[in-house]
Amino acid sequence: MSAQPAHFTKHISLLSYPFLSSTFTLTQVNDGISNGTALWLGGQCLAMYLAQEQHKLRPQGSSRPPRAIELGSGIGLTALALSSLGWDLLATDLRHVISSVLEKNVKNNLSALPSGSGKIQIRELDWLVPPDKWFWDQSLPHLAEAQGLIRPPFDLIVSADTIYSTELLEPMLRTLHALSALSKSSTSRFPPILLCIERRDPELIDQLLENAKEKWQFSVERIPHKKVAKIVEKSAQWDKSEWDDVELWKLRLRTQ
Repeated sequence: MSAQPAHFTKHISLLSYPFLSSTFTLTQVNDGISNGTALWLGGQCLAMYLAQEQHKLRPQGSSRPPRAIELGSGIGLTALALSSLGWDLLATDLRHVISSVLEKNVKNNLSALPSGSGKIQIRELDWLVPPDKWFWDQSLPHLAEAQGLIRPPFDLIVSADTIYSTELLEPMLRTLHALSALSKSSTSRFPPILLCIERRDPELIDQLLENAKEKWQFSVERIPHKKVAKIVEKSAQWDKSEWDDVELWKLRLRTQ
């Protein structure tokens, strides 16, 4: 059985969410205080895409597990999905989202993760805070395992359903740029960034992508819609009209 599209389940406070061999129990809060405390369609589509394509994003020849950071982890679906696929994941959001849903969902689903899963750790990351004020030795202590905190360099950066106002564009792009710079590989490549977006406001999305390319020096490439559609149809059997405005974009900081 596959999950329903998120807009059909906003009223459900405790979701039973199947993902590959696991079933996650996810608390959500749809009280209008924060967009990040409920499940959104982009996060669902991103999780499906990663289930099929994450092996192509893994670094080659690394002696450690692949390492990712998520911006705007919300209720934790993508974090749990990537962990179940063997990635070490740093899940980030604002304090209210962490305390309302994210921390609880990660803790309550650790036992649902299959053998060979990666670590998940949580930290607050406010995009309005300048990168030179970030401290990578801070995380939620009881979710940080003895082998150390998950920190840069990251092999993958992901985010879904996180752009919904003009005021967030520059802070987000600054954050993505800083995380990319901290994660440059020994081969002088920067990590891929996957952004999953619902095109509710076309002008806003176009501005985001244009600024990413022209001002922040990212390469910007849309994952072909046919490819995403094939994955969604295989994974969830949703009607096309239920998710067709979702777009998946791949960004990467250009090497100077």
